[in-house]
Amino acid sequence: MSRSKGERRILSVSYDEALLMTRQMLLEQAGFRVTSALGFSEGMENCRAGTFNLAIIGHSIPRKDKSELIREAKKHCNCPVLSIRRHGDLPHPEADFSIDSLEGPLVLINEVKRAFGSKGPKTLAK
Repeated sequence: MSRSKGERRILSVSYDEALLMTRQMLLEQAGFRVTSALGFSEGMENCRAGTFNLAIIGHSIPRKDKSELIREAKKHCNCPVLSIRRHGDLPHPEADFSIDSLEGPLVLINEVKRAFGSKGPKTLAK
C-alpha cells in the first residue's frame, strides 16, 4: 500500500462502538486518516492487512488483549502505539504513548500530534 508523503494513517481499536466512532470523528476533524476496528479480531485483521503510522488502543480493550494488539501493531506496521488507559490504571509498559481515559479530546489530539512528531523516548500526557 503506497502512502503519500506526510500522510498520517491511524488504526483505532476499541470494544465500545460509540467511543470508536467519536474518536474517529475527532481525529478526522483534526486532519488524520483513521481506520476504526471494533474488537480484538477486527483490530488484528486491520493491523495485519494495513499500513499505519500510529495505532490507538482504547481503554475498553482488556490489558491481555491490549498487549497482543500492541505487539502486532509494532510487528506488522512498525508504528508507535498510543494506549488509552482506564482512569487510575498505570500506563501500559509496551505502549509508546499513554493517556488517561478521562483526559478528553484535546489531550488525545495533542498526544497524537506528539506521537507523529516524536522520534525519541516515551512521553506521557499528565
